[in-house]
Amino acid sequence: MENKKISQLEGWGHDADEQNDPTYPIRKRANEEHQGSNWDRPEQQPQTIEVLRSIERPNISAVFGTDNPPSGLSGMIRRKAFEYSESSLVHWFQLILADRVNVIEGLVDDIKRGHFPNLFAEKGLGAEWKYNRKAFVTKLATSVLITTSAIALIGVFKRKK
Repeated sequence: MENKKISQLEGWGHDADEQNDPTYPIRKRANEEHQGSNWDRPEQQPQTIEVLRSIERPNISAVFGTDNPPSGLSGMIRRKAFEYSESSLVHWFQLILADRVNVIEGLVDDIKRGHFPNLFAEKGLGAEWKYNRKAFVTKLATSVLITTSAIALIGVFKRKK
């Protein structure tokens, strides 16, 4: 490729001509590109529950969920996660763990209220048995193997003590 000056490249600076810039008349109308963002911030959502926030942010988010405030063991794990930066894997792993613990807490709450969840139907296992039986049997065998191994290991460690 031969050496060309930038000004010689085809199409270079095609928007430099204000008459050839399709956004020019609109952009210049209020001179927005020089003023930046100049809008009034809406009123902050009232904080009636505990809201966890990143250590990188000086204040809470403008909008946040209020349906499920942190509580129980999962809430404790979430609070601990927010002691770390969002760039830390520990932060995200703890949030994932808190989600899993929250599922178990939800099951326990359902049982306390007298509702016994039908996990087989709710997890779609009936459909998997019907349409993907091989994967279902593989998952079931793997789960049984892992659970049995964990119980056996716990038993071995208890006997050694």
